[in-house]
Amino acid sequence: MSQQHYSLLQLNQLVRDVLEDALPDEYWVEAELSECREHGGHCYMELIEKDEHSNTPVARASAKCWRQTWVMVKPYFERTTGQPLRAGMKVLLRVYAQFHEAYGFSWIVSDIDPTYTLGDMARKRQEIIRQLKEEGVFDMQRELHIPIFAKRIAIISAQNAAGYGDFCRQLEDNDYGFRFEVTLFPAIMQGEQVEASVVDALNKIYQRIGDFDVVCILRGGGATADLSGFDTLALAENVAQFPLPVITGIGHERDESILDMVANTRVKTPTAAAALLIDNLLRVLEQLDDASHRIVYAINQRLTNQKTRIATLTTLIPTLALRLVSNQRHRIETTENRLPIAIERRLTNQKHLLESISLKLQGFDPQLLLSRGYSITLHNGRAVRDPQQLKAGDEIETRVEKGNIKSIVK
Repeated sequence: MSQQHYSLLQLNQLVRDVLEDALPDEYWVEAELSECREHGGHCYMELIEKDEHSNTPVARASAKCWRQTWVMVKPYFERTTGQPLRAGMKVLLRVYAQFHEAYGFSWIVSDIDPTYTLGDMARKRQEIIRQLKEEGVFDMQRELHIPIFAKRIAIISAQNAAGYGDFCRQLEDNDYGFRFEVTLFPAIMQGEQVEASVVDALNKIYQRIGDFDVVCILRGGGATADLSGFDTLALAENVAQFPLPVITGIGHERDESILDMVANTRVKTPTAAAALLIDNLLRVLEQLDDASHRIVYAINQRLTNQKTRIATLTTLIPTLALRLVSNQRHRIETTENRLPIAIERRLTNQKHLLESISLKLQGFDPQLLLSRGYSITLHNGRAVRDPQQLKAGDEIETRVEKGNIKSIVK
């Protein structure tokens, strides 16, 4: 019994016919992009679905968006989401099945719903924000203050970016003659390499942390659609915990990126960041001018008060001098009047004291004692108080009221 044989082309045509009959409609499918690339005006995608618990791929498929469709859906998607299609993104695609005899099976994309991707992006952003808050780092940058004399600026930007050039010109051409020290740390500011590049630049700045007052992350002049690199957890953690104030001027009008949310200060453009730094120094200048004026006013007020006081004293000095002279004259006159009385009283007191002393001395006069019948015995001119002081043969003298008696001790 003979069997029917098919060529590969015939078999593939058979498969194509079966698929076209079995899947004649278009279908909306949810998937994650594992790969997305443009070539020749077409977009080639690799779709994947992962197990929500184990994150293991459970389905894969190829998809293509032909040029005539891609030129319409691409700009609409980017305007709506603010980002280009990229790997890792969740998408909702309208597709139909196509089997080509030479290239095999593929899903052909006829439309993309950007609102689905927006929802997924929002969920991821909220999850990152929640995690940053749980880690306690979300508001750490706001606890820092831009120094009042912030002049040493570390810049993270693409070296040839128009925004970086605008920032530098704005600082150099300020109307107040302020001088800033700007140091560029080049980084990739667009695409999937933003996170790693900016984190590397932050690490380099950290190694010279004492050389700078503030960090500016600037982006301008590039495609406004590709800002996904500024919505990553790792970059947000690095910026949130950086020890210097971080100013972002990423140059976009859409909702804040996560990087903007955790930064110390967010402005829309690089030139706005330059204006912020100029205004910061201007406020300091105004404060110094105000303090200078207040100091001058206080000094002038003090001088005026002292002049008034001196003038008042000058007026009062003659009166005070006359009053002082008058008081001293009165004091002298009073003293002159009291002096004779005081002298006479002092002489009387001294006279009475002398009389009292004289009376006391009279009571101790030896002659008075002799007149009362007492005698004094002397040996060698000294009074004898104890007979043991004498020995036989000593000559002694006895004084009585009417004369002296000399005797020999036997």
